[in-house]
Amino acid sequence: MIPAYSPQARGRSERSFGTWQGRLPQELRLRGITGIEQANEFLRQEYIAEFNERFSVTAQQKGTAFVRSRRRDLDVVFSLQQERTVNQDNTVQLDNRVFQIEKTRWRNTLAGTTVRVHEHLDGRTSIRYGPHLVAEYGPEQMPPQAPRKRGTPRPPFGAAA
Repeated sequence: MIPAYSPQARGRSERSFGTWQGRLPQELRLRGITGIEQANEFLRQEYIAEFNERFSVTAQQKGTAFVRSRRRDLDVVFSLQQERTVNQDNTVQLDNRVFQIEKTRWRNTLAGTTVRVHEHLDGRTSIRYGPHLVAEYGPEQMPPQAPRKRGTPRPPFGAAA
């Protein structure tokens, strides 16, 4: 594999773009193809097979280059993560919502500490302090959004409110 930031990879991608931009429009023009449906049919039936036959290179070794991940925390890795400072009332604010953090066995309050808020792909939101999970909210357990107070845009002059 050649990284994309190397000059070699740039040359390969530019050659590929040149092929797509220079050859494909000519093939479509020669065949009198003007519609999207016709072009897609041509790509599926003829062009892709011909392109792969001409430009594909067989692998030097058999097998796969992928390695199984040994990580068990992929749910945490594949989440939107933001750092927040816990307020004095043991709450965290995110997206106009206020999340309450209950006291833990090892600490009564997390006020003033920095926690990481994870928005998971399945709609859950969890709050972590280091390796500790201190709160978790399912999609149906999310706190309601607080009404906007400052900076709420007003309707244009003369528009019905």
